[in-house]
Amino acid sequence: MGQPESISITRRRWRRFCRNRRGFYSLLIFGFFFVTSLFAEVISNDTPLLVIYEGNAYFPLFVEYPETTFGGDFETETDYLDPYIQKILTSNGNRVYFPLNRHSFQSINFNIDGPVPSPPTKENLLGTDDRGRDVFARLLYGFRLSVLFGFALTAVGTLVGILTGAIQGFFGGKVDLFFQRFIEIWGAMPELYLLIVFASIFKPSVLLLLILLSLFSWMGLSDYVRAEFLKGRNMEYVKAAKALGVSDVTIMYRHLLPNGMTPVITFLPFRMSASILALTSLDFLGLGVPPSTPSLGELLAQGKVNIDAWWLSLSTFLVLVGTLVLLIFIGEALRETFDPRKN
Repeated sequence: MGQPESISITRRRWRRFCRNRRGFYSLLIFGFFFVTSLFAEVISNDTPLLVIYEGNAYFPLFVEYPETTFGGDFETETDYLDPYIQKILTSNGNRVYFPLNRHSFQSINFNIDGPVPSPPTKENLLGTDDRGRDVFARLLYGFRLSVLFGFALTAVGTLVGILTGAIQGFFGGKVDLFFQRFIEIWGAMPELYLLIVFASIFKPSVLLLLILLSLFSWMGLSDYVRAEFLKGRNMEYVKAAKALGVSDVTIMYRHLLPNGMTPVITFLPFRMSASILALTSLDFLGLGVPPSTPSLGELLAQGKVNIDAWWLSLSTFLVLVGTLVLLIFIGEALRETFDPRKN
């Protein structure tokens, strides 16, 4: 028996995407850095991965241990960067294993000789910010937050955009007219002013920012889905399905949606890059995530205030621009892959 036609088309499209070297390697590079950032706590942290103390194994990365566990004087959580604790954990056969970078995104280096922000050193590979926090750690955690936020905002906006566009395009008439007037009114609302108002009323958080941006992120995609459904609802196979008594939901999901997914898939990387840029811009303006949260926009704002601290602006600029360029290359490759003129 032959393979299903949908699987065959998917494989042909994947091979076509792989032939676009720029897009394929961009996907590999972006995937590598994103997967690496998911293990940020293992790569950059002020908490050891493993402690061997008096023959017993401890895992401080997953369990909080009081200082008295390792011969200290206090019942509070152990500060593993304290010279006194480090001396205990490295003597009498005891061993401690730290991550590659001994700094978390919120840990402060109190051993800096000079003012902060301090330039790159062996201890802080990309220097510190204006509070003495490690820039490499904040970039690593901030990159992960930006990508995950971009994924979430893109997913919510895509689902709502597909739903509204499908309803408009399939039913048409008064339903389409009502949604179009609503989109015109909703799109005319000042999004930035609303963010300023809500930021002053509610406590800033990633979830609040995701909800607010999701209210507007669906409108651009719904137009493309609407156009595909308007075109497909008059096809012969759709009319035949209606004549056979197939429900509207089944026709929309099984027959029209697969044909309308081409613009959705090709726009996903571009929408994700726009989501990351939106989060960075709001953080730069002070309207995004809380100040203690690692953020690319917050580092750019610090670089703006501290002009002499070139390592703040340069490193954040390279991470942000590199991420956006990779996503754009992936989007261009997807657009060529799903181009019907090249099938």
